[in-house]
Amino acid sequence: MQQQGLVDVQTVDPSILVELKYSTTDNFVGKDVYGDLTRAYMQPMAARKLASASKYLREHHPTLRLLVYDATRPRKAQWNLWNALPNMPERERQKYVADPRKGSIHNYGCAVDLTLAAINGRSGAPEALDMGTKYDFFGELAYPKLESNLLKAGKLTKKQIENRTILRTAMRQGGFTPIEFEWWHFNAMSRARAKETFRIVE
Repeated sequence: MQQQGLVDVQTVDPSILVELKYSTTDNFVGKDVYGDLTRAYMQPMAARKLASASKYLREHHPTLRLLVYDATRPRKAQWNLWNALPNMPERERQKYVADPRKGSIHNYGCAVDLTLAAINGRSGAPEALDMGTKYDFFGELAYPKLESNLLKAGKLTKKQIENRTILRTAMRQGGFTPIEFEWWHFNAMSRARAKETFRIVE
């Protein structure tokens, strides 16, 4: 990744927390997909945008930090995730996992999955905020576009939506775009532009 010019986001902003979920077994596949990849790499412009979002967050919510769950994802790992959903029709599958044949914005180093974590003064251990679902939850509870309906139906709380809104506001301030189906996913640019500008990370 470094040979392709990508940078470790923590070298750009050490206050950003990183816990790559696909380097653990705490993910929808239930196994370590990344092996020795444990650092969050992004294209330099995307890493600068993330640092800008992080700065905005710290200024407006001093006890909160960005906690990155996924950044640049090699295409071989994309195939592993795609193939982990064999019973889901391809059209439905594409809502949650980009088709590796086309490539994900993650594969170009221009997307990030993340949440917010509170810095606990006593123990010092950061604690992820309640966003209403786990990371990589497949279903409508994770859809930002349905939040007002989910609140009315009592399926999400005001606090959970408030936490998501804080995250979205900081990420938008940094220049990222949210998507409709996952509260945790943000793009630094469109897939078409990423494809024109960068090489895919295999």
